[in-house]
Amino acid sequence: MNQPLAPKRWFRIIPIVFITYSLAYLDRANFGFAVAGGMAADLNIDKATSSLLGSLFFLGYFFFQIPGAHYAANKSAKKLIFISLILWGALAAATGMVSNVGSLITIRFMLGVVESAVMPSMLILLSHWFTKKERSRANTFLILGNPVTVLWMSVLSGYLIDSMGWRWMFIIQGIPGIIWAFIWWKMIDEKPKDANWLDESEKQAVEKQLSEEQAGIKPVKNYAEAFKSATVILLCFQYFFWSLGVYGFVMWLPSIIKAAPDMDIVKTGWLSSVPYLLAITGMLATSYFSDKTLNRKIFIWPFLLTASVAFFCSYFIGTNHFWISFVLLVIAGGALYAPYGPFFAVITEILPKNVAGGALGLINSIGALGSFIGAYLVGYLNGKTGGFEASYLLMAVALLISGVITIIVVKAPDYNLKMTVQN
Repeated sequence: MNQPLAPKRWFRIIPIVFITYSLAYLDRANFGFAVAGGMAADLNIDKATSSLLGSLFFLGYFFFQIPGAHYAANKSAKKLIFISLILWGALAAATGMVSNVGSLITIRFMLGVVESAVMPSMLILLSHWFTKKERSRANTFLILGNPVTVLWMSVLSGYLIDSMGWRWMFIIQGIPGIIWAFIWWKMIDEKPKDANWLDESEKQAVEKQLSEEQAGIKPVKNYAEAFKSATVILLCFQYFFWSLGVYGFVMWLPSIIKAAPDMDIVKTGWLSSVPYLLAITGMLATSYFSDKTLNRKIFIWPFLLTASVAFFCSYFIGTNHFWISFVLLVIAGGALYAPYGPFFAVITEILPKNVAGGALGLINSIGALGSFIGAYLVGYLNGKTGGFEASYLLMAVALLISGVITIIVVKAPDYNLKMTVQN
């Protein structure tokens, strides 16, 4: 029986990237709690401006994805994430010190710029450490930082705002990012060959397996050729509509729950955490079976369509039946997150290393644009209509489109990048 491939990688690399992404994710979700918990009133932010502020993060995220991914792929993911963590922590803490909307606009945009490098850099770093049969699980443990963070942050933020106010919530949640940056620098290694905690045979075994996998991928001349690929273009659209649904949900779930009768900010925090419990279970299950079967497709589109149906049902039920609507939101939240590991495994498996970083950056960048539009439009529709039905319908349609594109573009069990390679 073959020995497992350097099992120490899982215990060394995965906890570090999980904590790092968890800390970097805080600023996406805690803004919604701040708005629901007094920030809007203290800074005289109207509903239209609140929607803009909630979505501005993703605009900064959109513009700097590809340069960050290119640097991580060709220079150093480790260094880029180190710098990003320090700047992120400082900007997150500074959010608690703002006195006017103008400063808040600048900080929200810059937070997006700083964090834009983290996700593609992490995915590239993991592709240096984990093979095709491991990658969905590795990606999932990284992205688990997303729902796990929102889960505990939802509860903690509710208590912090209730006891100390929204300003201290931002400050307290920003400082750990700065401290962790130095732990990251000390503990992480760019590639197996750099790791002094692996012996030479383990390093060579991992590098050999990864090299053999790359040899089986059709070569792509440059970024321009990769970006013109029908597969890459369709994956961009797929992730755009998926992200529209995800961040319409994440950014405004606290406000949706807070609007229920007899609901305070602490109860809002507890209830907002529930969808992410289901999300964690779903992500772990899909990544395990996706790696076991190497069939990515079947572990992506059914969940997107499930979330779409849940939002459609919420739309038809309306806001008069809170607990039924809440159960549907829990189902939607769990289904939205479950396919992340298989989805990002697809990208690094169909593209060679020389263009995978840029393609990841492009797809994540277009996803950020979807996040910007989703976060803005859901907030705008909630304020304009005085209810949540219109935003439910928006998210349902977006996720339906994303699911259909997945069915079209992702092949199962083997998929090949279809493009013309110039001689």
